Amino acid sequence: MNLKDLIVLYPLIFLAGFVDSIAGGGGLISLPAYLFIGLPSHNALATNKLSSTIGTIFSTLRYAKGRAIVYVVAVPSVIGSLIGSHIGARLALVLSDSVLKVILAFLIPFAAVVVLLANPKRSATYEVENISKIRTILISGLIGLTIGMYDGFFGPGTGTFLIILYVSVLSLEHISASGTAKIVNLASNVGALLTFIVGGKVMYSIGLPAALFGIAGNWIGSGLALKKGAKIIKPVMIVVLIILFTKVLMDLV
Repeated sequence: MNLKDLIVLYPLIFLAGFVDSIAGGGGLISLPAYLFIGLPSHNALATNKLSSTIGTIFSTLRYAKGRAIVYVVAVPSVIGSLIGSHIGARLALVLSDSVLKVILAFLIPFAAVVVLLANPKRSATYEVENISKIRTILISGLIGLTIGMYDGFFGPGTGTFLIILYVSVLSLEHISASGTAKIVNLASNVGALLTFIVGGKVMYSIGLPAALFGIAGNWIGSGLALKKGAKIIKPVMIVVLIILFTKVLMDLV
């Protein structure tokens, strides 16, 4: 590892944190960055999880401070995502990687259409009409379970898909959807990181300094999202989905 590698790595980790705090999908930037500087796959995955988890903590705190997290949605989603990620990881061992990529090739453009057509409420609070609290909890748990399974299958874009579902299904506006998605994503990140730590795959000498850049990116991005709302979140989500779709198509070729 030389200085040139670090000069490439750390700005990309900052950018990944910035994008991830707004619309999810930061792993599409950070994980390839670790692989680019020569880390073995398992070490790249583990070290990326370390820096992204630490960065996500700070963006989650900022959303919480801005009262942008809807806990009646977040708590059941966290529980569902923990269960779903375990199921998804086990199913991924049965289904081939090529099958999963074909599924994603159809899923991602559909998600882009949902984002374009979504019409969330303007207020920054949770005000869903005609949906009881019990039904909200059940729907939130199901969203967490479903996206948790996706996270176990593939991973990138988990936060983006959470935002899409919170906006389109539960009518959260984009700030609340982004904040709520962040705490749910944080829970799954912590679970994965603990697994990597136990497995001895985390490279702390690289990951901890990178985490500082991830913190900066997450902090600035979440602050911008809280100020600009859907004006910044929605366009970034579209860009992330386009990148996701392009990556899947390239992998299929």
